[in-house]
Amino acid sequence: MAKFKTMAKPRRSWLDGPEIPADFDDPDAPGRWPGEKLGLPESGPGSLVSVARRIGGVCIDWIISWIIAIVLTNFTDALGDVATSTLIIFVLMGWLTGWIFARTPGHAMLGMGLARIDAEERVGWWRALVRSLLTILILPAAMVDSDGRGLHDKATGTAVIRG
Repeated sequence: MAKFKTMAKPRRSWLDGPEIPADFDDPDAPGRWPGEKLGLPESGPGSLVSVARRIGGVCIDWIISWIIAIVLTNFTDALGDVATSTLIIFVLMGWLTGWIFARTPGHAMLGMGLARIDAEERVGWWRALVRSLLTILILPAAMVDSDGRGLHDKATGTAVIRG
């Protein structure tokens, strides 16, 4: 059997005083404001929006999808009943508007937009699609990090910003 060396911390005594971490020791620690560690401003255009505002945008998008589904199911049942049609329309609307306009109708009404955090490029079709599909699972969108970004945003490298 091979022996593994372990990197033990040096012994400390009470005379050394407390170990106080520096501001930048923990990369997962929250910044001074949401989005600081992503290079986003504290307020104004380009800053992260609150979770409550994002929920408002999702509710607006859901209501729009629901109204379209009600109208659509009056003419055809190709997409199923109202509930199924609402879900399908919600995903399609989130994908297409997120890809083409970098915002959904709910985002636009509340002054928000969708942006990539790793580049100055557009969101792209696959990020918008994956983000939209993860949103309907609810849990990835509801679980947020210290910045308030949902897991669906972390998975796709996006953020919902003011603008």
